[in-house]
Amino acid sequence: MANHIFILATVMLLAGIFGGLVNYYLYGDKDPDAASLPRFLVVGVGASFLVPVVLDMVNSELVLESQGDPSQLLIFTGFCLVSALLSRFFIDNMSDRILNEAHSARQRSEEVEQNLRIIQSELLPLIDTETEHDTASLDPQITQASTDLDITSGQVLKILSNGRFIFRSLAGVCREANQEEVTVLKTLQVLTSRSLAGKVSGKDGVRWHITEKGRRVLETSL
Repeated sequence: MANHIFILATVMLLAGIFGGLVNYYLYGDKDPDAASLPRFLVVGVGASFLVPVVLDMVNSELVLESQGDPSQLLIFTGFCLVSALLSRFFIDNMSDRILNEAHSARQRSEEVEQNLRIIQSELLPLIDTETEHDTASLDPQITQASTDLDITSGQVLKILSNGRFIFRSLAGVCREANQEEVTVLKTLQVLTSRSLAGKVSGKDGVRWHITEKGRRVLETSL
C-alpha cells in the first residue's frame, strides 16, 4: 500500500509539472500577469493533487482500483493531467463553489438566528403567564405604578390580560376599548416604556401583550 501511495504521488507530481509546462507555453504570452513558470508549475501540481479529493467527493474508488491494475492507473494519470491542464479553471471553480456554499451557510445561520430571536420574544410572555410568582410582599414600584394608572391605561391592560389571545393586534385592542387608534397606540407605547406591556414583531406584524409586571400592577389596582 505504501508503494502504491508513492506511485500515485509521483504520478500526480509529474502530471502537475507537465500540465504546468503546457499551460506556460500556451498562455504565458497571452497573460503577462501570470507569465511566470514557477507559478504555472505550482498551480498545475496543486490542481493535480486535488484529483483524489474530487474522486472521493463523487464516491469513486479509482484510487483503490488503480492498485495492481495498470489500466486504472493510466486513467488516474489522465485525470491528473487533465486537472493540471485545466488548473486555473479547476481551482477557480472549486474556490467559487466553496465560497458560495460558505455564503449560503452563513445566510441560513443568520435566518435561523433571527427566527430564534423571534421565537424567544414570543415565548417569554407565555412563560411569564404560566409561571406563578411570589406576591406575598408587594414591590413599592408595583404599588406606585398601580396608583399612576389612568382610566385608559387600566382599560387597555385589562384587555391585554383578559382577552382570548395573549398577543393582541392594535385593531383588536381599539375595537374592545372603543377608542381611537391614535389614543390606544399612545397608551400602549406608554405602557411599554413602563414595562407594563410589551410588543413583538412577527410575520403578522406588531402584536402587544401584557407583562408580568403589568399583571401585578393590574391585580394591585383592583
